Amino acid sequence: MSSSDRPEGAIFDLDGVITDTAVIHFRAWKETFDRLLADLHGEDFKPFEHDRDYVPYVDGRPRYDGVAGFLSSRDIDLPYGKVDDEPGKKTVCGIGNAKNERFRQIVDSGDIPVFESTVALVDQLLDAGVKCGVASSSRNCRYVLKQTGLIDRFGTVVDGTDSKELGLEGKPAPDIFVTACERLSVRPDRSLMVEDAYSGVEAGRNGSFALVIGISRNGDLDGLRDRGAHMVADDMSGIGLDQIMDWFRGNR
Repeated sequence: MSSSDRPEGAIFDLDGVITDTAVIHFRAWKETFDRLLADLHGEDFKPFEHDRDYVPYVDGRPRYDGVAGFLSSRDIDLPYGKVDDEPGKKTVCGIGNAKNERFRQIVDSGDIPVFESTVALVDQLLDAGVKCGVASSSRNCRYVLKQTGLIDRFGTVVDGTDSKELGLEGKPAPDIFVTACERLSVRPDRSLMVEDAYSGVEAGRNGSFALVIGISRNGDLDGLRDRGAHMVADDMSGIGLDQIMDWFRGNR
């Protein structure tokens, strides 16, 4: 197979694409925000919910951006604080740090579920000579990849720590995905990317990726299409290597 018949690179999001950690993130966010809301509003508080709150304001975004976005949606005005604020302090950073602490506690208490269909595709792409990387807003990305034994499959990892150090914009800006391509010495317009978040799919299109694949674990395929995904499925098993290669051969 000539290099023009296949993608140069493939960049994968982590949560909800490679690992089933999205459910853990939501649980940690919900526990953190519900505790805050109860403290601010008493027992009659309106709880943090997946579709109404997590998806539009938090999912796929850098941690503190997610906190700020949700608080703004509830007209809650708290100071930003500092990144080393104590977990639970009533600042954007303190709330974000509390969520991260709870996330780590949940992860450390048991195995991290992996989407084997995604791992199988990564292996097939590597066998075909395609460079693979991971781009994630999560500062826990490398930790999770190491815990699952998957990190050695990827030629680069760009995560929330890199974003802070390099001054990268969060999704829907394409910065983390483009940076992953740069580190792999591949071009976005000759590469594919896989995301499950609205903001991530938008980042893929904003970064001019040749193929943006949207994975919806909750069945919202139309939402991902509307935001620019070229292909959508509820699992990577629904999009095979042959279909990807056909796309890059021009059989679209």
